[in-house]
Amino acid sequence: MSPRGVAIPDLRERLFDAAERVLAREGAAALTSRSVTAEAGCAKGVLHTHFAGLDEFVAELVLDRFTRTADRAAALPAKAGTGTVTGNLLDLTSAVLSLDPGVVGLAVTRPAAALRVREAWAAGAPGFDAIQASTETYLGAEQRLGRIGEGLDPEPVALALVATLHHLLMTTRPGAPYPQDRMKRLIHALVGSRTDDSGNRPRRA
Repeated sequence: MSPRGVAIPDLRERLFDAAERVLAREGAAALTSRSVTAEAGCAKGVLHTHFAGLDEFVAELVLDRFTRTADRAAALPAKAGTGTVTGNLLDLTSAVLSLDPGVVGLAVTRPAAALRVREAWAAGAPGFDAIQASTETYLGAEQRLGRIGEGLDPEPVALALVATLHHLLMTTRPGAPYPQDRMKRLIHALVGSRTDDSGNRPRRA
């Protein structure tokens, strides 16, 4: 355990990682400031030294994980014209669904933490809106390249994809397998009728 008074490098990430391990192993009921610091190997009071309380800690954990995911989504438009449309969108869905459902669910069950998250998103913190915007930009770029059909409307397609990811995050049990096949079928339903798996528009017979 780190001695009192000694600075701990990357303390926030260390506490966040510890919280995810506690959630995965013991569930939301076991998450306390003491269980987090014990798992992180830190002094008992260190969490309250850096956060106003457990609700703020949970909110910051959720916001941090969404920021990392939104950063990955922001790279999606640059992939237009490379790989396959399906593969690129599956990479995005994998990134979003890599969010720990236990963490996301925890914020919902703690009203004060949920309020902090909603307020941060309203103020511009990266969340589902940022992921949707990146997806819409990507689809528009692929459309201009002719890799998806001209009749496809990127805005509602991006909304449908992100809304499904939100649903899966809120309903998937921790430890459940990633629904790769379900997401691939959804992507084909949204854009696959206009493209083949090579990412090119199919030729007319």
